[in-house]
Amino acid sequence: MDFDFEKKRVQLVLFIAGIIALSMTAEKCRQMVGEDGSSKSGKFTILNCLDMSSGTLACTVKEGVKLYFYNLRASHVERVRNNAIESALVDAISQGMTAEDAAKRAQNEGKKAAKLATRQAKRIIGPIISSGWDFFEALYFGGSLTEGFLRGSGTLVGAYSGGFLGEQRLGRFGYLVGSHLGSWVGGRIGLMVYDVVGGVQYMLQFVQTEGIETFETSRDRSEDYVEAYRESSKGYEESTDEL
Repeated sequence: MDFDFEKKRVQLVLFIAGIIALSMTAEKCRQMVGEDGSSKSGKFTILNCLDMSSGTLACTVKEGVKLYFYNLRASHVERVRNNAIESALVDAISQGMTAEDAAKRAQNEGKKAAKLATRQAKRIIGPIISSGWDFFEALYFGGSLTEGFLRGSGTLVGAYSGGFLGEQRLGRFGYLVGSHLGSWVGGRIGLMVYDVVGGVQYMLQFVQTEGIETFETSRDRSEDYVEAYRESSKGYEESTDEL
């Protein structure tokens, strides 16, 4: 148990360190490529949600829609679990089982039904709605299709991962919080990846341009040397003819 806890703590520290390193690298890349080449939708931060104006309204609508669809999935799983428990209790009591045995059987049946419902619900609504929203939000702010795709993909993966981990720890409440937090973190990671890729492309283009300019400069110098040699050879031949 202690080993597992230590392992998870190390994984968490490495994950946080990786996010910080990626964030710093993305910021340097944004400064290098300039405002036109960096991500557009990343400029809308949580501070914009606190401006008590259009930013607050946009954040309220967005998070409200996401919470509604996340809650649909959680409610579906909870309803399936409760129905399974009730059916198992009625069946166990009708078979003459004791109250304690019937309760244990009902709990086991409820867990099985909830697990099955969770698998079936993994493909539905919440994370997909969040992913699609962030994709079109990136386009709305003037971002490219690549930016929208990376942000949407990050949101989708983050929502699924956060919801799964949160549900394991805190049940339905953990799923709602984990999905919300995971979708936000995943979307930000997607934008950071976009900026890093843009920075790498910028550096490659810069190196390629420098190489071309160096080659052209060397070629111009070679042509100057050849021209000078021809002039000197021509002058030498004329002086030889005069002699």
